[in-house]
Amino acid sequence: MSHQALARKYRPRAFSEVATQEHVSETLRRAVAGDRVAHAYLFCGPRGVGKTTLARVLAMALNCPDRTEDGEPCGVCDSCTRIWSGNTALDVVEIDAASNRGVDDARDLRERAMYAPSEEGRYKVYIVDEAHMLTREAWNALLKILEEPPPRVIFVFATTEPQKIQQSAAPILSRCQRFDFRRIGVSDIAGRLGEVLSREGTSAPEDALVTLARKADGGMRDGLSLLDQVLSLSGGEIDAEAVRRVLGLVAEERYLQLFAILTEGRHGEVFAFVQELLDEGYDLVEFYHGLVDALRMLLRIRLSPDAEIPEMPGHLRDDFIRAVEGLQPGDLVRMLSMASELEATGSLRRSGHPRFLLEMLLLRLSYLDRTVELRELLEGLGGAAPGDPLRAPGSPAPTPPASRQPETSRPHAEATPTATPPPDDADPAEPDPEAVIAAATVPQPPFESLDQAWGWLTAGPGRIGGGLGTLLAGARVSEPESAHVRVEIGPPALDRLHEPEVHASLEAAVSKGLGRSVRVSIVPPGGGDGGARMTQEDVQKGRLRELIREEPLLEVAVQELDLELLE
Repeated sequence: MSHQALARKYRPRAFSEVATQEHVSETLRRAVAGDRVAHAYLFCGPRGVGKTTLARVLAMALNCPDRTEDGEPCGVCDSCTRIWSGNTALDVVEIDAASNRGVDDARDLRERAMYAPSEEGRYKVYIVDEAHMLTREAWNALLKILEEPPPRVIFVFATTEPQKIQQSAAPILSRCQRFDFRRIGVSDIAGRLGEVLSREGTSAPEDALVTLARKADGGMRDGLSLLDQVLSLSGGEIDAEAVRRVLGLVAEERYLQLFAILTEGRHGEVFAFVQELLDEGYDLVEFYHGLVDALRMLLRIRLSPDAEIPEMPGHLRDDFIRAVEGLQPGDLVRMLSMASELEATGSLRRSGHPRFLLEMLLLRLSYLDRTVELRELLEGLGGAAPGDPLRAPGSPAPTPPASRQPETSRPHAEATPTATPPPDDADPAEPDPEAVIAAATVPQPPFESLDQAWGWLTAGPGRIGGGLGTLLAGARVSEPESAHVRVEIGPPALDRLHEPEVHASLEAAVSKGLGRSVRVSIVPPGGGDGGARMTQEDVQKGRLRELIREEPLLEVAVQELDLELLE
């Protein structure tokens, strides 16, 4: 007697046996029991999750003479056996829409559906697999019979791409009850594989079953097919090594070896490592997918060291923990992001030279230490503030070497008042790196021109009280006399600046910017008595002057091209 594939041998015969799809199987079972079966169904979902199986179980339940009161078929009568095995049944017809997709096939189906079932009390069920392959004309031919079907005729359409039906035959969707099938979880697939092995009189370790379940990618049929392959290779005894050989998986020890190369900066060994993979016959695309999974496991370990990770081999957990010690979560996130880019573009599968792409990826991962050196450089300029996320938890602040802070790196040191040195037993405060960089790059007062002083005044927070820095950026300033600065600005800033305290702080700030004592007068636009209002044109001109102060070359472009600010 010829061997029967496990995917066919252990195909469910009842609604209760279909894994994960309880939201579909329970609805159909109750519909059968309550005589509320719809005339058309659309089953959508990935391959191998039970769409055609549930369609057959539905047909079995509708035509089973020994159906239970709760709607389950018996599964052993002649009618159930014929439908379940896919053999010839007068009242249940399975059609492959991939090879019967034309309008003539649809018309033939429509004509056959007009005939009554072979026996009284039975249903005619038409199961159309790969329904998205039907042409627009074929759907149009079925449209009327789906809207007003003959009595006791059921249509079940199964598809993996419902969006194509939406594009080519949108009216069909409103004439069918739609069910979306879910991917089956790893634990459910592994449990089903263990149950099948028990019926076959053998067993397998848990890690081998989990590996098969993960490779099945949510499809029970794929999991059973892979199990069949492993049984053929191992002769009935399944272990992790046999699973890896059948699936072409790379051993976890290889990824540990790679992480040691990356973290230790042995860039040249990347080429020898890839060559060893090729010499041992590994598929580079399969190795890449395993690399992404390994990086994800490392990130999970780094973020949650005590978390349970089912896909990680228990005997290698300590090795993975040691491999992640030298990596920060940010480094692992960047590595995982770089590796994911290759998958997102799909270039690895399309490329005729996947070796080159994989080598470049591994080299980029090995050179990630450049980002660490940049962090150290920033810390060396002034030290990271406490709680800086770039610093490893619990690590002390690095002491910058003297060569990184020469005396000449502080051009304005002479202009800065000397602070009283702290006592010897006091802990020196760590300077803010951003403040150190800003002090070394941003010009400081006094300034030669009023425009430069005004730009300095309005650009920095806290240089003028009352929160008026933003409003002052649009003001028009002039210097009628050497000790007199005129500020033209409209309400509401005009009223605020007339307050004695605000006016005094503005006058002090302008004097500091110019390096000499000046008197500041606040007037409305046009120099009136304060009744004038600032127009939209004044606001635009003020904004343009602010942009010119930030980028002096813009003034040349404005004059040469007669530009206006339309914002």
